[in-house]
Amino acid sequence: MRVKALLQRIGPYLAQIPILAWLFGFLVAATIERLVGNVLASVLGLATVPSFFGIDTVFVAPLLMPSTILYLLLMYVLPAYVVARLITPLVSKLLDLLPSWLFMLFHLILLYAVLHMWGGFDDYRLLVLRYIGIAIILTVSLNLVNGYMGEFSCGHGGFMAVGAYISSIFTVWAFVKDDVFGPPVLLPALGPFMFPLALFMGGVGAALVGLLVAIPSFRTRGDYLAIITLAVNYIVKSTVENMEVIGGPRGFMNQPKWANLPWTFIWTLLCLVSIYNLIYSTRGKGVMAIRDDEIAAELMTVDTRRTKVVAFMLSSFWAGIAGGLFAHILGYINPGTFGIMKSTEALAMVYLGGISSISGSILGAVLYSLLLEALRPLGMVKWMAIPLLLILLMLFRRGGIMGFKEFRFLAPKAPKREVEYAPASD
Repeated sequence: MRVKALLQRIGPYLAQIPILAWLFGFLVAATIERLVGNVLASVLGLATVPSFFGIDTVFVAPLLMPSTILYLLLMYVLPAYVVARLITPLVSKLLDLLPSWLFMLFHLILLYAVLHMWGGFDDYRLLVLRYIGIAIILTVSLNLVNGYMGEFSCGHGGFMAVGAYISSIFTVWAFVKDDVFGPPVLLPALGPFMFPLALFMGGVGAALVGLLVAIPSFRTRGDYLAIITLAVNYIVKSTVENMEVIGGPRGFMNQPKWANLPWTFIWTLLCLVSIYNLIYSTRGKGVMAIRDDEIAAELMTVDTRRTKVVAFMLSSFWAGIAGGLFAHILGYINPGTFGIMKSTEALAMVYLGGISSISGSILGAVLYSLLLEALRPLGMVKWMAIPLLLILLMLFRRGGIMGFKEFRFLAPKAPKREVEYAPASD
């Protein structure tokens, strides 16, 4: 209760600082860490700089918790707060002077700068940041079907596999000397510039598979649709395992590692923008009407079949993009990677963050990915701890952390009402 009372007291005070000021503060903090992080960690008795704000250090060596907390306060909290507080007046003036689109662009540039500066401290951070971007794409795309449309799809790993293999086949065939495909068909120097095309091809292939799922969804819902999507996942996995030309069960390799942090950030942003625009469009209102009552939605002239096709194909498209990015981070993919476990992880992130919420999808993907990394030292125990956490969440907060809620900066703005003034009486 004391913690809750403290948060209620300082919450409004911290909310007075704009997000742009916080981003600038964290950028300064990340820059300071790049300069003196190792020195401060050594002074505090830490072997290395905490990779993920100390949560990984606590599980390995609990006795270092006081030093880790002090490191976080001195390296992140204090510099970020001081800088954010000092530049708040300047940011407020910018908010009044600049157009909204330019102000949003500043947010995105600063956000990427923070991620680049913080993640550039070591390769491990960069790798996890890219995995988090892929997790966000997976979670937001699945939430479109399971949350906003009220269906229950559990075969997202299959769509991810389609995108991963199609994009990988194209890049290896076109730009890499391979034992199966032979010399590259196109100039390897063109590869990084053609990488978006490869991802797009993988997304389109996954969307076509999603169309095959959308058709039976016209006649089934709930548990029956879950069985169909689960079957599709197994069909895709079994098909790939029996195609020796792409490695079969041994996997497919030699993908160029082109999915760096800038590309992952851009595709994650495009995914969020596209699904956000769909949800808050007229078609998106139809998606949510299907969730509430499909028969009533049809009576209110919602084209339920077309709406389902659009939702399923868009969701599958972005799952395919996530698969393509995943393949070009590791440089190797295996059919077993995209089995029921991958689909279960996507479901866990959706229901952890909250259904019918883009903010919840982002939060669920970030928290789940960080939990996996933080609990990695525990070995197999983490696969008991994370499901237990989800069980407790479903018991005490069934809608997830942010079910049916959005962060303030993601919530749609209410339309301005025109005020009519009556003529002044004599």
